[in-house]
Amino acid sequence: MPTYDLGLEHVSLDFATKTIFTDVTLGVFEGDRIGIVGKNGDGKSTLLHLLAGTRQPDSGRVTTRNGLTFGMLDQRDPLDDNATLRQAALEGREDYQWASDTRSREIVEALLGGLSLDAKIGSLSGGQRRRADLTRLLLKDWDNLALDEPTNHLDIVTIHWLAEHLKNRWASGQGALLLVTHDRWFLDEVCESMWEVHDGVIDPFEGGYSAYMLQRVERDRQADIREERRRNLARKELAWLTRGARARATKQKFHVKQAHELIDDVPPLRNTLQLKQMATSRLGKQVVDLNDVTQIFEHPQGESPTDSSDVAGGDSASRVDIVPALYEEPKIMGSVELAVDDLDDDRLVDAKAANDAGKEAQSSEETNEIGVPAERESGTVDAGKSDEEPDAEAVPAVTSSARRVTVNGRKILDDVTWLIGPGDRFGIVGANGAGKSTLLKIIDGTLTPTKGHVKIGKTVKFAVLSQRLDELEKLGKYKIKEVLSRYKPTYEVDGKEVSTSQLMERLGFSAAQLMTPIADLSGGQKRRMQLLLILLDEPNVLILDEPGNDLDTDMLAVMEDLLDSWPGTLIVVSHDRYLLERVTDEQFALIGGKVRHLPGGVDDYLEMVHKLENGATLDEIVGDKRGGKSTGKGSSSHGEVSGSRSSNGNGNDAGGDGNADSQSGEAKLTGKAFHDATRRLSAIERKLAKLEGEKAKIEQQMAAHDPADYVGLGKLNEQLTANSDEKDALEAEWMDLSEQVE
Repeated sequence: MPTYDLGLEHVSLDFATKTIFTDVTLGVFEGDRIGIVGKNGDGKSTLLHLLAGTRQPDSGRVTTRNGLTFGMLDQRDPLDDNATLRQAALEGREDYQWASDTRSREIVEALLGGLSLDAKIGSLSGGQRRRADLTRLLLKDWDNLALDEPTNHLDIVTIHWLAEHLKNRWASGQGALLLVTHDRWFLDEVCESMWEVHDGVIDPFEGGYSAYMLQRVERDRQADIREERRRNLARKELAWLTRGARARATKQKFHVKQAHELIDDVPPLRNTLQLKQMATSRLGKQVVDLNDVTQIFEHPQGESPTDSSDVAGGDSASRVDIVPALYEEPKIMGSVELAVDDLDDDRLVDAKAANDAGKEAQSSEETNEIGVPAERESGTVDAGKSDEEPDAEAVPAVTSSARRVTVNGRKILDDVTWLIGPGDRFGIVGANGAGKSTLLKIIDGTLTPTKGHVKIGKTVKFAVLSQRLDELEKLGKYKIKEVLSRYKPTYEVDGKEVSTSQLMERLGFSAAQLMTPIADLSGGQKRRMQLLLILLDEPNVLILDEPGNDLDTDMLAVMEDLLDSWPGTLIVVSHDRYLLERVTDEQFALIGGKVRHLPGGVDDYLEMVHKLENGATLDEIVGDKRGGKSTGKGSSSHGEVSGSRSSNGNGNDAGGDGNADSQSGEAKLTGKAFHDATRRLSAIERKLAKLEGEKAKIEQQMAAHDPADYVGLGKLNEQLTANSDEKDALEAEWMDLSEQVE
């Protein structure tokens, strides 16, 4: 038996109703970077507690080499509610002590930026407490470091920083890291080996998450038929890893030829054209249009009471010890003047300005000449309005009793125009406090913008998977079977008819759990039940706000598999970049009050943030044009989203005049033009089918090709790229023609 620095020898452990480990022997050597995955409840956190010595096994023993230190980030922090942030996280360090060292200063600014070191731990939110505990841990030197879900409550920028910190924390071959997380990008970026905890055993794998998936597929291919569903999901995820962004990364850990052999019969994840056709038939042409939308909050949203902006007197530096942030979301301040009839106007109420408006409002007797065009001074949600209806009908008329009210504060959205069409699959990223949840509320009509218009299509049926579980709390006393009885008995999924119980089984529930009350479900089970009930409600616009919370990697794969065939418009907000790029086709960043297209995905956003950290201004980064708007991604790699709905269905103008598309879309084809267009549509569909067959042949040739023949592989890759470009152009033409012949 090898001599481990830290290890388990024939360890067994049982809980009251479940066996966690059975005769497990394995360990950690110096220099290991180990990611730990497995289903919720299978023992990942328990494994860390065994290695830390905070839990004892029923049999066997845990061994530790003399003198080694072990630090652990638990899911429950040990911080004292009555201690200050300086006492708990910095353990009494003065500013000159932590700020004088580059590494400690970076840790504090990255995790505690914007917080007061004088704040009591008990006054912090759950996410802030988590950051404080992680700061406390990282400021110390450990031989072995174990982190249990370290990315929870962190935004994409901080997650990227943490990955870089952990990769560079120790010199090569020194220290050891154990990492439990559902963030698959993070696992692939940081870890060099994997442990899978399942069925009382721990299986080791070489390489990061991508390599683990390859080896797991091969293992599952030889497994019992009971593993069939898990095997298929893993193969589909491997197909995405090989064809998608991770396959192009420099950190590839498995042989390309071997990977292609395993997935050569796996169909594409999504038939984008077919899904757009189905979505258009369910939704019509218009889904949600945001036109010149500005959202101001009188009091900054998403900022803690310890933020410098909330410190009385304004001179925060002299009154409260605020930690400077490594990266701070650009905050745009401004004002909007509104003409209102009374202080109950939704625009004032939703801007949190109703209480202060009375002090600033002037009666019409004092200001006879309001003279503000109603179409400019309104913020309305036009649910069910068609494109042909004039905007003025949706705007409340300015009466003689109207008053002028100026709303001052932070602009969460600053003159944003964003058109969301049928079948669009959009991902949204942004820092904590940037206003992502506010944007979602404006999209679904639950929040009235301070200025501008939101038009919602007549046939739109929203469903929102929020971060909170309030909807399920109301159903707590009911059993799962009672709740499911309120829905249809069968649904169509992937072209097949399935029952509600079959859908429930796909999401990890067993038939025995039908009699379980909703209130007795775990956090992860409630999350899955929330998603199940939303899908059973058959919406055509699905909004997901951090859908990966409380789900393990297997359940994330199940959810992604269900969303692959979902025929509607999908909007996803997530800090999990793997999930975001996996289920959406286009990504956007909410930064500085603007919605920016990210042609290169999340990497584009991180590049923008990096430039801001290095002193660049927001205007320099995004190419903003003094009140003008770019016409989509064709004009700038980081252009603001505006203009008309594009013909390619991705919500961005393909270039040219921002109004051209909408004007042409209103002219319906008739006569010979209609006949020619329908014939062209049929020809495009035949050509697309042919291109799909050619693509499959090229991929087979690549899989069989000698991996050492880089020239030959390069030529095949050029053919594949040309095939994809032609396919994209035809799909764009198909969408344009289909709108005209509707």
